[in-house]
Amino acid sequence: MRCFVGVDLGSTTTKAVVLDEQGRILGRGITNSRANYDLAADVARTEAFVSARFGLLRQEVEKAAGTAALDRLLRAFRTEQNLAQLTRLHRHLSEEVDLHVAAHLQAPTHDAIDEIVDRTRQEEEDYSRQDDPPMRSDFFRDVAGSAFCRLAEEIAARPEGPTVQGVGFDLLLGLYDKCIIQVENQAVELGFHDHIAGALARIDAAPEVRVGVQRATDAAFDTAVTVGTGYGRARLPFPKEWIRSEILCHGLGAHAMFPGTRTVLDIGGQDTKAIQVDKDGIVTSFQMNDRCAAGCGRYLGYIADEMNIGLHELGPMAEQSKRKVRINSTCTVFAGAELRERMSVGERREDILAGLHRAVILRAMSLLARSGGIEDEFTFTGGVANNPAAVSALRELVVENYGDRVLNISPGSIYTGALGAAIFALRVEQPGAAIHVERGEA
Repeated sequence: MRCFVGVDLGSTTTKAVVLDEQGRILGRGITNSRANYDLAADVARTEAFVSARFGLLRQEVEKAAGTAALDRLLRAFRTEQNLAQLTRLHRHLSEEVDLHVAAHLQAPTHDAIDEIVDRTRQEEEDYSRQDDPPMRSDFFRDVAGSAFCRLAEEIAARPEGPTVQGVGFDLLLGLYDKCIIQVENQAVELGFHDHIAGALARIDAAPEVRVGVQRATDAAFDTAVTVGTGYGRARLPFPKEWIRSEILCHGLGAHAMFPGTRTVLDIGGQDTKAIQVDKDGIVTSFQMNDRCAAGCGRYLGYIADEMNIGLHELGPMAEQSKRKVRINSTCTVFAGAELRERMSVGERREDILAGLHRAVILRAMSLLARSGGIEDEFTFTGGVANNPAAVSALRELVVENYGDRVLNISPGSIYTGALGAAIFALRVEQPGAAIHVERGEA
């Protein structure tokens, strides 16, 4: 099967989308960006082809075995991936202790790390067996980091634990911070063929599922063209003529998902883009804040870190606000200081977060005005489009400034740039090719 790939290498996440020759989405993949941009691109592509094979599997057996069976298989597959990564992390942690921890602390440090890894592995096993598991991050770094931090704090606080021997929380967390980078910057085997057998062994798969898995395993994908875009596009190992700006890709991707789009707002990790497009998805004007991460996803990430909560929890918490606190600055450098100051005078976290989200969107509204305002239809893309508090603030401010507008948001909004790049890839061979994307699909 010939296919066409778009890779969007952002400052915080790297995304990939795979299209077939008919312009239909076969698969999508995402990973954390890291200093090794080539590896990030490879991992995102690998995940996109994993998604493509699961898509083929779904077509094969959904009617015969049902969606629940396929969902269980996918969870088992993710468990196999995470456990493989956890094994690598454990190895790096053990090596780091042997090389750089004082001799008299090595034994208790090994004991603490072994316990943390064993308990994390058990938690991962338990999570995979749940019928309706709670939402969590898609990234191994986040899953492992959350468990490691929580368990290291518990172990270090025990009166009889390693802390009395000099092994404290700071030492354990420092080891994790160093080793997770090493794990992320290694070439890893996370593909469909690497872990599907282990995933099947975890579940009582129906015969139809096993037949479908074999067909999905045997399917051949021939990548004809790959187009790169995004923050790190200059580092992507593609011919120069297969690199496109993120402005063009987000405009075209938003138009493919919502053909009536005339204005696009993309809030990513490092920058915000306000884009105007014509009826064909061609960019006619844009504005972009490329000076710092103020008011972008990374700013919200700092806030989440300061509050010691997951990034995905910010929006729902802000939605519980009764009164928005006025925020005067969205400077990432001073985010923690401003947050602590607000809390020290008795402001509720929910109210502070509501004010922060409104401040973020106010910055975006300024860019939109300079790009030409908001036309009907208006499409919101990027990772921040999945934040309900940001969406609520945007809806309010759009009505206040422009009146009623059709606001489009796709559940896969974070893939918009990669989708646009994949469309450019398809059009290398098929100029003007029609794209068969369901409305809102990315």
